[in-house]
Amino acid sequence: MNTLNRWWIAFAGVLLQMALGAVYAWSVFRAPLAKQFHWSISEVTLTFTIAIMVLGFASFFGGLWLKRVGPRVVALTGGVLYGLGVFLASFSSVGLWWLYLTYGVIGGIGLGFSYIVPVSVLLKWFPDRRGLMTGIAVGGFGAGALVTAPIATHLIQSVGVLQTFAYLGVAFLIVCVLSGYFMQNPPEGWQPEGWVPTQKELVQKSAKDFTLGDALKTWQWWALWLLLFLNTSAGISVISQEAPMFQELAKITAIVAAGMVGIVSIGNAVGRVFWAWASDALSRRYTFAVMFILQIGLFWVLPSLHTAASVTVVSFIILLCYGGGFGTLPAFAADYFGSANVGSIYGLMLTAWGFASAFGPLLIAHMRQSSGTYAGGLHVIAVIMAVSVVLPLLVRPPAPVK
Repeated sequence: MNTLNRWWIAFAGVLLQMALGAVYAWSVFRAPLAKQFHWSISEVTLTFTIAIMVLGFASFFGGLWLKRVGPRVVALTGGVLYGLGVFLASFSSVGLWWLYLTYGVIGGIGLGFSYIVPVSVLLKWFPDRRGLMTGIAVGGFGAGALVTAPIATHLIQSVGVLQTFAYLGVAFLIVCVLSGYFMQNPPEGWQPEGWVPTQKELVQKSAKDFTLGDALKTWQWWALWLLLFLNTSAGISVISQEAPMFQELAKITAIVAAGMVGIVSIGNAVGRVFWAWASDALSRRYTFAVMFILQIGLFWVLPSLHTAASVTVVSFIILLCYGGGFGTLPAFAADYFGSANVGSIYGLMLTAWGFASAFGPLLIAHMRQSSGTYAGGLHVIAVIMAVSVVLPLLVRPPAPVK
C-alpha cells in the first residue's frame, strides 16, 4: 500500500473513534431519563461508569483477539455490538437493569473492541509519526461528544429519549461498520519509503517486540499503567462534577454552567492531539512530567477562582492534560514494547481507565460531601499530582527480551 492509502486508513480510524466517543455525551441523557422513569441522577450516571469500566477490560480482550483474526474483524464486531447496545437501550422502559445491560455492558464491550483497533493499526502504519497519529485517532474519541451532544439533545426534544437511543444506535452501527471495514495492518516488514528513525527516536524505543507475557514481567508496564491511572483519575474527577462545580465556584446558573461544560470538553479532544504531537519532540516521559506539573498548580488554584472565565480556562487546561494521557500513552507503550503486540499490551493498560473512572469521581464526591465544598478534594488531587511527577522521570525503556 502506498502513502495515500495509510492516510485513508487514518481518516477511517478518526471517524470510528468519533462514533465511539459519543459515549462522552451521556450527560445529555441523565435528566430526561431521570424525569421520565423517576430514577435518581446517580442511578442513571452509573450507566456511564459501567460502560467505561467494561470498555477498559474489553479493550484488552479485543487486543488479544486482534492478534488472531486481524483488526477488521474486531472493529466490525465492536461496531455491531456498540450500535446494537445503544439501539436496545431504547427498550429501557422495562427497567433500569435493561439500560445497564444494553448501553453499559453490550455497548461497553463494543466500545472496547473497536477503540483498540485504530490505535493498534495506526501505530503500525505511522512509525514516523507515532505520537501525532495516535493522538489524532483518540482525539476523534474526545471530539465525539461535541458532535453527538447537540444532535442527541435535539432528538430528545423532538422524539423522546428512548427513540433517540434507537436513531443513534442505527447511526453508530452504520458509521462504525463502514469505517471499521478499512482497518487493516500493513504488510509484514513495511515502513514508510525513505524513513530512517533518528538517534533520539532510537534511544526512547525498545529494540525488540515484547509479547504481553514478557511486558507484564517488566516494572515499566506497571509504571505506564499507573501513569494512565493517575492522569485519568485527576481529569475525570473534574468531568464527573463539572456542572455543579462550576455553579458553586463561579456562582452561575445551570444554563451558563452547561455552556462552560461544552467549552472545556474541547480541551479533552484538543489535548489528545496536542500532547501526542508534543511527545514526538519532548519524549513521552517529559510530556507526562509537564502535564503532571501543570496540574499541580491548576488543581490547587481552581477552588480560589470565582469568575466564569477563569474557571473555564483552568478547567480547559485540566481537560487538555486529561486527553493528553490518552493521546500519548499508546505511542509510549509502542516505544517500550514494540508495535507487534501493542493491541493486547496497551489494551490491558486501558483497565487503568476503568479503575480511574471509579476512583476519581468517588474521591471528589466523597470529599465534597464531607467538607461541603470542592476545595479539599481539588487540593488532594494537586498533592497526588505532585507525587506523581516522580514516576515519568524514573521510567526507562525495558531491557530487550532474551
